[in-house]
Amino acid sequence: MIRSEILREIAPILRDQLVVCNIGLPSQELHMIDDQPTNFYMLGTMGLSSSIGLGLALAQSKTVISIDGDGSVLTNLGTLPTIANNVADNFVLLIIDNGSYGSTGDQPTYAGKKTKLEKVAEACGCENVVVCKDVDTGKVLQAAIDSKKMTVIVVKCDSGNIKLPVITMDPVVIRHRFMEAVAS
Repeated sequence: MIRSEILREIAPILRDQLVVCNIGLPSQELHMIDDQPTNFYMLGTMGLSSSIGLGLALAQSKTVISIDGDGSVLTNLGTLPTIANNVADNFVLLIIDNGSYGSTGDQPTYAGKKTKLEKVAEACGCENVVVCKDVDTGKVLQAAIDSKKMTVIVVKCDSGNIKLPVITMDPVVIRHRFMEAVAS
């Protein structure tokens, strides 16, 4: 499976959660698959989905899922020790590890070579780290939500992108409707 197929499969699970989605194609794919006011689409900040998601989880009690990519997590490795040392049991970090920088042309990442993000997360002190195959993402994600424990999930999948348009919604509108969804 590629990332867009995973997002399509987990969209019904995401619908009832606050979601912070990684920059570029992941946000565009989720927007196309199932646009919701509870989805916060990152439009220009590579590597910060996990950090923003953690901050949101620490600030309120609803479940927050950050959808990040291996390339973005590698860009902001400081997020993993921050997550480990600021546990929010309403936070799930879902790393879609396709071994590539998908939004910029599928250049390989080090996660597609020797670096194992699950081991990095564990070394940083993250206590609940799960690795799964792409086809198991839905059940693993639901189990993490149900556990009510901060969880890092690393989903191993194939690299590849679908063609789709950019998100034309104004960033201010995205932020405003998301803030209203958080407050409700």
